[in-house]
Amino acid sequence: MRRASRKGRFWSNLVLGAGTATLVAGAAQAAPLVKECSKTGEFVIGFSQANNAEPYRQHVNDQLTAAAKKVPQFKLQIADGAGNVNTQTSQMDNFITQKVDLILISPFEAAPLTPVVARAMKAGIPVIELDRKTVGEAGKEYTAFIGGDNFKIAEEAGKYVADKLLPQGGEVAVLQGLPSSTPAVERLNGFKSGVKDNPKVQVVAEQAADWLPDKAQTAFAAMLQAHPNIKAVYASNDMMAAGARLAAKGAGKLDQVKILGTDGLPGPAGGIRAVAEGEWAATFTYPTGGPEAIEMAKSILLDCAEKVQTVVTVPTTAITPDNAKQLMQN
Repeated sequence: MRRASRKGRFWSNLVLGAGTATLVAGAAQAAPLVKECSKTGEFVIGFSQANNAEPYRQHVNDQLTAAAKKVPQFKLQIADGAGNVNTQTSQMDNFITQKVDLILISPFEAAPLTPVVARAMKAGIPVIELDRKTVGEAGKEYTAFIGGDNFKIAEEAGKYVADKLLPQGGEVAVLQGLPSSTPAVERLNGFKSGVKDNPKVQVVAEQAADWLPDKAQTAFAAMLQAHPNIKAVYASNDMMAAGARLAAKGAGKLDQVKILGTDGLPGPAGGIRAVAEGEWAATFTYPTGGPEAIEMAKSILLDCAEKVQTVVTVPTTAITPDNAKQLMQN
């Protein structure tokens, strides 16, 4: 799909000295991250999304689409991995066959999708990973990773429980996401690290619910039966937090259990509203990275970048009763 004009390509080395950019004759040719790049070219970007059915994933798609529409040279193609690594692998292979100019991917699982990302890189197609990483080194096995710091986001949630919600201590539970995905592992470990600030807080139960509300409801209902004194539950995404609330309601413990989510999604089914209306104690935004990914694509495809920042960490926001109503209005 590379239709950039040769006239716009960048072939010389820029050397910066004494604050002045100087073209050095006879220097080695610059090596852009793509074979074809130009401010006037037309470029196809393929995005392999882990699972469109998840509200967070749709939020990512919306922000990515909005950012891409602002760049007339870009055509964005979104493929739904449908929560299946084989489907997502096939979609990635299709992008490689089509010779798209750049690929974005949110891997459903890390290890199984590592080989197809490597194939794309070997084919000369830059790959920017969003939200979840494959196995390997950024800048080599894939071009760059853009997303939030899952460990720190969950650690902040743990500290919020330890310092604000349960300063006198108490039993807490954790609903983990899909264990084979990097965010699930990082969020579990981050939360457990955060609650260590208060030795009176005890994590008495943890279970994977694969990011799904129905599994979270079933899992948390069982946790409450085994540990009837649980005072807070940290869910690794907003969907599982919603499921946890249904379980707490079914057990008659809505007044006892503080619920925390992760994602901070907007809209009527999102975490921002749930906190604003007092259903949850807090949620923590997980940024989509969509606008940042399009900016990086512009650097690579339009500006002929020789290198980009290999890890871009987008900051989070703690959504609590103090700011939730204001954020709903934004």
